[in-house]
Amino acid sequence: MRIVSKRTLRLFWERQHEAEQPLKSWYAIASKADWSSPRDVKATYGNASVVGGDRVVFNIGGNKYRLIVRFDYPERIGFVRFIGTHGEYDQVDATDV
Repeated sequence: MRIVSKRTLRLFWERQHEAEQPLKSWYAIASKADWSSPRDVKATYGNASVVGGDRVVFNIGGNKYRLIVRFDYPERIGFVRFIGTHGEYDQVDATDV
C-alpha cells in the first residue's frame, strides 16, 4: 500500500513522543501490505474497526491513540485522515474526516 501522508504521522509523534514507535511500526506494516479489501486489513489488524465503506480506525500504542485511514483499495492507497488521542478522536466523525 502507498500511504499518504507520513508527514501527518510524524507531526503527531513530534508532539506525542510515545506514539513514535507504534506509528512507525504501523507505517512499516501498512506500506508493505497488499490490502484489497477491509477483510484484508482485519486479517492483519484484528482490532481495527471498519467505518463506512472505505475508512478504518486503528488502535495505536496499546489503544492510547486512534488512527483513521481512508483506503482506495483498487489503487492500493491509504490516506491518513486523522491521528489523535481518544479525546481528540471523540471530537471527529470517523466516517466523514
